[in-house]
Amino acid sequence: MPGAIGKVVQVIGPVVDIKFETNSLPNIYNAIVIKLEDRTMVTEVEQHLGDDIVRTIAMEATEGLRRGTEAEDTGKPISVPVGDNVLGRLFNVLGKTIDEAGEFIPMELQSIHRQAPTFAEQSVEPEILRLVLKLSIYWHHIKEVEKLVFFVELE
Repeated sequence: MPGAIGKVVQVIGPVVDIKFETNSLPNIYNAIVIKLEDRTMVTEVEQHLGDDIVRTIAMEATEGLRRGTEAEDTGKPISVPVGDNVLGRLFNVLGKTIDEAGEFIPMELQSIHRQAPTFAEQSVEPEILRLVLKLSIYWHHIKEVEKLVFFVELE
């Protein structure tokens, strides 16, 4: 139920358990927003535990998160920008730019959980493959490196 308010009942590293009112349990993969004093944290529902409690995974560090903090169900999954205007930019898992290359206005957003294309939608014709590299290192570490090179070979 979009807009449902719950309360954090347990925090173990990136795992956050949240209790909601009866009949207002968020769906699996829904984004949950938790407002802290200095920032807004987003978690994603991964499991229904019973007793109106959901287990979520935080998309950032959970330092400062306490039991009893209010959490709001957005009613939709985490969505990220897609399309030609994202090429050449760096984003975090929430779709926010981390490359300090100026303002970014997304033209289209899509859920990070999508169905695979059907065989009818797939092509067997040769075509240019657009490759997106997901970096699992922090951006501030890249800034310290003088040159960063990726070699990708596609056959």
